[in-house]
Amino acid sequence: MRDYSKDRNKVKVYFEIGKLLSEAGKEYGKNIIKQYSEKLVIEVGKKYNERTLYGMRKFYEMFGNEKLNPVGSKLSWSHYRELLVVKDINAIKYYIDVCEKNNLSKRQLQEKIKNKEFERLSDETKNKLIKLEQLKVNDLIPDPIIIKNIKN
Repeated sequence: MRDYSKDRNKVKVYFEIGKLLSEAGKEYGKNIIKQYSEKLVIEVGKKYNERTLYGMRKFYEMFGNEKLNPVGSKLSWSHYRELLVVKDINAIKYYIDVCEKNNLSKRQLQEKIKNKEFERLSDETKNKLIKLEQLKVNDLIPDPIIIKNIKN
């Protein structure tokens, strides 16, 4: 089992930075990230560039609600960066759950997102996931045998 305890601290820090940037942006305007980035790159290093700060703000805005709490999660910052491209909150919950249950690496998560694993599930299975109902194997694996008759 992977140990993301060191990375969990990074997730908390980046979440808080995202929160500060989000709140500062409301008060001081859109240019605030560029200003902070210029200062932080000089003082701390390249890893706090504009792109990273935008990612942190998006991370907070996306996960800063009670439905998706990243601070209590077992995922790494790399996992969350991959999830920033997913738009559907139910898909995000699904991918987080799959990562935690199966201890997926960032690359494995990336592959699942790229293959649109959640989107390919049936509507019935998606509804079960949303309602937190127990899934059966056949919910996740569609029946590969299709019998057609002459009429259809």
